[in-house]
Amino acid sequence: MSVDLVLCNAKAYIDKQIVDCSFAINEGRILKIGKEATMPKAETKIDLKNLLVLPGLIDVHVHLRDEGKAYKEDFYSGTTAAAAGGITTVLDMPNNNPVTMNVAALKNRMEKAEKKILVNVGFYSEFPKKNSEIEKIIAEGAVAFKLFMAEQVGGLNIDDDAALLEAFGIATKMKVPIAVHAEDKLTLKEAEQKFKRANCNDIDAFLKAHSEGVEAKAVKRVLNLVKQVGTHIHFCHVSTEDGLNAIVDEKKKGVPITCETTPHHLLISTDELKRIGTLALTMPPVREKQHLTALWNGIKNGWIDIVASDHAPHAVEEKKAGTVWDVKVGVPGLETTLPLMLTEVNRGRLSIAEIASLMAERPAEVFKLTNKGYLKEGYNADLTVIDLNKKYRIDASKFHSKAKYSPFDKLAVEGKPVKTFVNGQLVMEDEEIIANPGSGQIIRRE
Repeated sequence: MSVDLVLCNAKAYIDKQIVDCSFAINEGRILKIGKEATMPKAETKIDLKNLLVLPGLIDVHVHLRDEGKAYKEDFYSGTTAAAAGGITTVLDMPNNNPVTMNVAALKNRMEKAEKKILVNVGFYSEFPKKNSEIEKIIAEGAVAFKLFMAEQVGGLNIDDDAALLEAFGIATKMKVPIAVHAEDKLTLKEAEQKFKRANCNDIDAFLKAHSEGVEAKAVKRVLNLVKQVGTHIHFCHVSTEDGLNAIVDEKKKGVPITCETTPHHLLISTDELKRIGTLALTMPPVREKQHLTALWNGIKNGWIDIVASDHAPHAVEEKKAGTVWDVKVGVPGLETTLPLMLTEVNRGRLSIAEIASLMAERPAEVFKLTNKGYLKEGYNADLTVIDLNKKYRIDASKFHSKAKYSPFDKLAVEGKPVKTFVNGQLVMEDEEIIANPGSGQIIRRE
């Protein structure tokens, strides 16, 4: 038989080791992995020249914008950024315009995305106003729910523990995870108002308002609810030692929780934030160096499950408002996450096995993305090909994202994605996007 594609001369991360092999790919799946001599005939053959192949990387925390926020990012620009960054699957957050929080909004978002995307895209939903709609949203294909605790975004009253417990109970029954942005609304808003009244409008005031305690308080509140209903909670962008310790304590007891952190929380401290300025402002903000150390220890000890970008693009002028309270928080990360993590591999701080676990295997397992996360026969042919020795400087002006800024701009990195295959199709090669809009697939919860 003849197959669609054969990739030969690869070094691939398979079964926790790097092996020399070739891949036969047909109809979007990996048909065979083995020696080149055993590969079937193919319509196309690509020599990977001993480059390293990882399972297609999955970013579980991405804001693709579009709809009412398309000036910041749209489905095409966001997924080209993903492909350029070696990311084959992204999960899209729901704080859009309109907010994704009912069947109609989710269905419309999927339909708009389908025509534009270049990688696989799954969708979160906020909780609806009526709990009776939760199962319908799941049936429509939402991969998870998002709970934003710093302010009211969806239809669920975040100040009401009884309401949260009821919604959590339905999610538990349906076996759908809930991703939580853990910052305590009441504590945060009181601090913000205090600083605004005192005309404190700088980064120091922002950091004090979004204090370590604001995160830890929200984490502990959610953990208390989880223990009552057994919901799978996934904590987004954990940034503090106290928050992580609270999560680890419950993980050790078998409570069904997972967590992620981001490259900016791992690599940027408050010292760098004050030097870079509001371009690097995020929610939660970056922390003092002791917290970075705690997060790295969390990765080394296996307590942090996932590294995600929290790709949150804005127009650059929105990052430079006159007062810190008016700055739009978030940074683009789809094109920098993998190079930053590969640089840490080259420095000896991370291993390729940890990259594969944090950015492919665990994301697929936590969010139940079938046939993804591993290089296996029968799995989707999503592959990230990297040149581990490529040295260059990050250049935000050349991003595929509409957000042409980065706290990592001009930083020297070592390690780069050079080819991205999505469902067997070569989408990116040497920074160039070579697939057409709509070539990616919508992921629905099965």
